[in-house]
Amino acid sequence: MSEKLRKIVVILSLVLIASIALTSMGIAYAGGVKGWGLLAVTFFFTGGVIIVLAQLIPAGILLSSFISSGVSSIRKNELPVQA
Repeated sequence: MSEKLRKIVVILSLVLIASIALTSMGIAYAGGVKGWGLLAVTFFFTGGVIIVLAQLIPAGILLSSFISSGVSSIRKNELPVQA
């Protein structure tokens, strides 16, 4: 990976994490959490969202490739599986 592309990926990752953290902080603050608890809840919410995204994105890719392989055929002469 080139240095320029690596910088772009790092910046995009930090922006994603910051936006998730600020959103979870807003949700916790709107729920009435204040002080050090707000910081703790923000870390838990942010970690939970990142873990869920880390599991859902690959699962979505696998599911979409599974569905597309069942519906479309590679060769032009073959018929796809009938649903």
